[in-house]
This record gives sequence, structure tokens and C-alpha cells, in this order.
Amino acid sequence: MNRVETAVSCFKEGFSCSQAVFSAYSELFGLNRELALKISQSFGGGIAHMGEMCGAVTGAFLVIGLKYGRIEAEDIEAKEKTYELVQEFVKRFKSLHGSVNCTELLGFDLGTPEGMKLAEKKELFENACPKFVQNAAEILEQIL
Repeated sequence: MNRVETAVSCFKEGFSCSQAVFSAYSELFGLNRELALKISQSFGGGIAHMGEMCGAVTGAFLVIGLKYGRIEAEDIEAKEKTYELVQEFVKRFKSLHGSVNCTELLGFDLGTPEGMKLAEKKELFENACPKFVQNAAEILEQIL
């Protein structure tokens, strides 16, 4: 199974979108799956079900940071490379889906009980979110 399939499979197991994307790549950079799942947990559902930035997107940002992020304050080149790739990721994800905002992507505000219930009723977590996870991982494959 490749990393894109691993991410989608992880999401379908019941993990959040951010966990699915981040954990599919974390071991490439020396971070075990268990720790990756813990680190990325809070970003699911548009950051803790607040409907903000899509978790698949934030999971991808974490991966980009693992690969290119700076570890020395004066390493401006690494900082700029990381920002450049995050911006490129956003551009590509938006070209596919029109937004990186969870509420806009799903059409419901997960930050409200009503919005969460409607999203569940419409089966968006089963039908829409796996595609966001898949596309996030596919974009990562292209830009890493």
C-alpha cells in the first residue's frame, strides 16, 4: 500500500483527517505512527471540530514542516522553503476544492452541534472527507 492509500485507509479506520495524512508520512522522517497520531489529533474537523482549516491540509503542513522546517533560528532559507511549499500546497488544494476551510468544503459548520449533525446525516465524513485526505496526500507526493 502506498502512502496515499495508507492515509485514506487510516481515515476510514476512524482516525481524523489530519491524523490520516500526517501519520502516513511521519515515519519517513523518524517519527513513529503512535506519536504522529497524537501530535495531529487536535487538527481534525477543521481544528478540533471548529470548522476552520481542513485537517487533511494541516496534516500536510505538518509533513512539510517535518521535511523542510528549520531547526536553527538563522536558517531563513529553510523557513522560506517551508512557507513556499505550504503556499504551493494550498494553491493546488484550492484548485481542486475551492477552499482549504473545513466549513466551506463541507458546507456545514462543524463548530456547531447542528452543523455536525447535518454533516453526519449527509454522510460527508464517509463521502467527502476521504477525497480531501486522498488529494492532500497526492499533493504531498508531488511536492515532497
